[in-house]
Amino acid sequence: MEFNQTFAPATRDYLLFFAQRRLRDAEFAEEVVQETLLAAWRFNHSFAGKSSEKTWLVGMLKHKIADCLRRVSRERGLFESEHETDEFFDRVGRWQAAPSDWNDPWQALTQKEFQTILQQALQALPLRQAQVFWLREVEEFSTEEICKTLGLSATNTLVLLHRARLRLRAYLEIHWFSVRPS
Repeated sequence: MEFNQTFAPATRDYLLFFAQRRLRDAEFAEEVVQETLLAAWRFNHSFAGKSSEKTWLVGMLKHKIADCLRRVSRERGLFESEHETDEFFDRVGRWQAAPSDWNDPWQALTQKEFQTILQQALQALPLRQAQVFWLREVEEFSTEEICKTLGLSATNTLVLLHRARLRLRAYLEIHWFSVRPS
């Protein structure tokens, strides 16, 4: 079974949305979507029909995104700034400010306003922290898979994940939980 080389613009739009959410860069997202569509055109004979065409394209897109993240890792360097301060803990490891009571965070996840704030929080993260957080928490990659994809050591991956979680917590406490919607 061959891949239908003509597809709805909505499919391309979905692929672009998917890539933008993961890469946080419109140019990179456009590039990987174009590479995906070109690969689909070149290798249309390998489409076995065991899944939908959209699922097949998303699978290829995920590989193109991983390739893009590896390329960016090599170009930008592997580590974040050594001069980053820890705004959450004192020198002996105690919280500088205790976390606020979030009541029911699962209920907040279902609210559209919260989704907007969460997206802003993710955008506010340094790129490498956002990539590690997204791959672990959304894509459910293992630490080993994240290390391979981004070219990081396991220690650096865990540090970046820890920092991302702390920054997200701080952002959400300020922009959502301290100003609860009515």
